[in-house]
Amino acid sequence: MNTIWMPDGFEGIKPKYKAVVALIRERISSGHLTVGEKLPPVRELAWQLKITPGTVARAYTVLTDSGVLRAEVGRGTFVAAPGTSLSTAVRELPLNLIEVDAIRHNSGGDVDNVNLFSPHLPNGGQAELIRHLMGEIAQDPPSGIMHYPSRRSAKPAREAMVQWLQGSPIGPVDENDVVLSHGGQNGILLVFQTILRGRRPTVFVEELSYPGFRRAADLVRADIVPIACDQDGIIPQALAAAAERHPEAQILCTSPEVHSPTCGFTPMERRHVIVKLARKADLQILEDDCYRMGRAEGAGYRQLAPERGWYVSSLSKTITPALRLGCAIGPKGMSAALHRSAENGFFGLATPMLDLAAALLAHPQLPEIMERSRQGVESYVKTAVNTLGGFDLMWRADVPFLWLHLPQGWRASAFCQAAEKKNVQIRAAEEFASRDAQSPHAVRMAINGGVSMRSFEAAMERLRALLDNPPEQISV
Repeated sequence: MNTIWMPDGFEGIKPKYKAVVALIRERISSGHLTVGEKLPPVRELAWQLKITPGTVARAYTVLTDSGVLRAEVGRGTFVAAPGTSLSTAVRELPLNLIEVDAIRHNSGGDVDNVNLFSPHLPNGGQAELIRHLMGEIAQDPPSGIMHYPSRRSAKPAREAMVQWLQGSPIGPVDENDVVLSHGGQNGILLVFQTILRGRRPTVFVEELSYPGFRRAADLVRADIVPIACDQDGIIPQALAAAAERHPEAQILCTSPEVHSPTCGFTPMERRHVIVKLARKADLQILEDDCYRMGRAEGAGYRQLAPERGWYVSSLSKTITPALRLGCAIGPKGMSAALHRSAENGFFGLATPMLDLAAALLAHPQLPEIMERSRQGVESYVKTAVNTLGGFDLMWRADVPFLWLHLPQGWRASAFCQAAEKKNVQIRAAEEFASRDAQSPHAVRMAINGGVSMRSFEAAMERLRALLDNPPEQISV
């Protein structure tokens, strides 16, 4: 058997995983491997070929997805008979997968109680793909199950993350720039831990912003200063005035592509002004890009200001929040410090999660799956707009939430309480504001693809009935 895996000229073939794919295909074609025959374990073949286990695992995944091999949990990987591959199965999933997945996993279906606190993505095939990859990894994890994580074991996952980020306008990025995190929230905290100095550092945030900025600031004992915004994001004059009042401020946190909670977008002209002000005040800029599902419309701050731009993203709003997988990327020259923050805090992600990330983010079917999930979100957004479009509603087709300014007669807190009595949970604007700030009478409604379209539409109808009938008396 060993002679089968010692090909001439293998050392000169790149990339190596493609060389392994070609090698196995050739051995099957030549009859050295027959249908039903078991292949060597990942680590054994990697040792024989003098390559990394991750390279062999990637080759096995490619061949399994194309139907050449089949993986059996607990038994190994075998030469498959001609049949349906995972890729074919994924392609044949229907576009409207919400009700199917909800019923299968008891995660919703037709329900009366609809939670719109946080986005719940429709299943575009990612659930099936993740289960498949987890089964393969469970047989023989490329990174092992008896070792601490390390930068070396995380390299394939970082490389896959770079591939997944292709198209994001954040400037040049290589795998060493990427620090993997436990979701976007952990990424924000890592950036704060890397940057902030002093006993009471000061952090600038948008006056309505992702609450995780404030929570991370609390953990590092930082003071939060909100910056006034308009429909285009941070108001430059407000930022300049805040910088004069707080010369000790060290970082500005912002979401220019998809502003949470308002669905807003910061135009390029405004971004250039913000960069100029940040340089004048010597502010670092942290961009949270976790909510964008579609193509970026403008250059990111890491690209516009490479000496001070930091970037955080995650899989939560594009693939699934269950994996708690994200990344933080710093300016050139700061990657070592950012890596140290992660390693000093939690050593690194669990090695099986690293193996899953490497396989998932580089999987050839992932872009198609993500597009299906995005289309599912768009269908829910359209349903909400069709029902509530007569009110002051802000929305974007590829953003998994909507922002609603309430009509006269409703306060945000009272409306949320009334909605909860109708079995619909939504967030008031005050949850996105600083504790002592005045917030608008508005609410955010997240898309919940874990319930059927029928249930979601019924929830929108109940909200519309409330909006049409505000209380006569408004309690203070």
